[in-house]
Amino acid sequence: MAEKRDYYESLGLNKGASDSEIKKAFRQLAKKFHPDVNPGNKRAEERFKELNEAYEVLSDADKKSRYDQFGHAGVDPNFGGGGGGDPFGGFGGFGGGVDFDLGDILGSIFGGGRTEKNRNAPKKGERVRTEVTITFEEAAFGCEKEVNVMRIEACDGCNGSGCKAGTTAEKCDNCNGSGSVTSQQRTPFGVMQSTTDCPKCAGRGKIIHQPCEKCRGLGLVRRTRMIKVNIPAGIDNGQTISVRAQGNAGANGGEAGDLFVTVVVMDHEFFEREGNAVILQMPITFVQAALGAEVEVPTIDGKVKYSIPEGTQTGTVFRLKGKGITNLRGSGRGDQYITVKIVTPTGLSKEQKEILSQFAEVSGEPDGGKKKRRKK
Repeated sequence: MAEKRDYYESLGLNKGASDSEIKKAFRQLAKKFHPDVNPGNKRAEERFKELNEAYEVLSDADKKSRYDQFGHAGVDPNFGGGGGGDPFGGFGGFGGGVDFDLGDILGSIFGGGRTEKNRNAPKKGERVRTEVTITFEEAAFGCEKEVNVMRIEACDGCNGSGCKAGTTAEKCDNCNGSGSVTSQQRTPFGVMQSTTDCPKCAGRGKIIHQPCEKCRGLGLVRRTRMIKVNIPAGIDNGQTISVRAQGNAGANGGEAGDLFVTVVVMDHEFFEREGNAVILQMPITFVQAALGAEVEVPTIDGKVKYSIPEGTQTGTVFRLKGKGITNLRGSGRGDQYITVKIVTPTGLSKEQKEILSQFAEVSGEPDGGKKKRRKK
């Protein structure tokens, strides 16, 4: 079953959009995807229904408040528990709003039609998103982290039924447990069929006479959990890990949604990353560059020895094979690249200056390496 899209996202808005912004966005999009403008376009039809559903919730202050707090669970009648009118202030339904199914309308005119989906069928819970911060080395080699997750769970006081212990819910006799009722109306275009939430059970299909005190008949509670997440070796900054069934609880026995953890990798003191390669800018002295030397090079595995050849120029790049990042979706590791930078010495002693002057003279440099004196 496809996961229901976020209502704000459906309207192209950010969470917290004002009433005027919601109204304006709906009008523009509804005009674009209206069935009369797109005859026979099923995709436009579904988009139009999605826009109507989003606007019905976000244009209602009470429903919008519940949606902002609980997501789809706050306004989906399948998550509810109490009797008609939602006296417990829970995850009420869509308040009896008319839901015109264009497929059913066309079917009533031209024959055929589409069967109403069972509102009480199992539904997968919503996904939950969070972030985790790790070090450069933890990203390279993988690790296990614990993250705090605020999610909706089935109430442990009633096992998600919404009923007080020892009691059960009564199937609504008005809608026969379906949660919806249909009506037909004759128009100049034929018979129009509309579907509304059952007024007796508020679209839940059941009536709870003795609600659970812990969840007030909702069957759901919001809790914070500590979840262990395995971070794979080679993960990069901004990538997301999916942890199955650790999101919000499902409805009517449906599976819980997934937890999506976005990884934030901290900057390293001197390492950088390009794909699976580790980049290092390493300073060396003039003498090491000129005469060659064995130096210690830091890597994510620890320090290793490397021979700098004589005559090395600043900006020269050397490669340490297999000292990079583990391939996230394969085997093996990348390489480490070392760019050397020759550091010019400062604060030379008199003896050091004399030695360098002698070197300049031997090398045939003008003035033997000495500065020209300006005439007064």
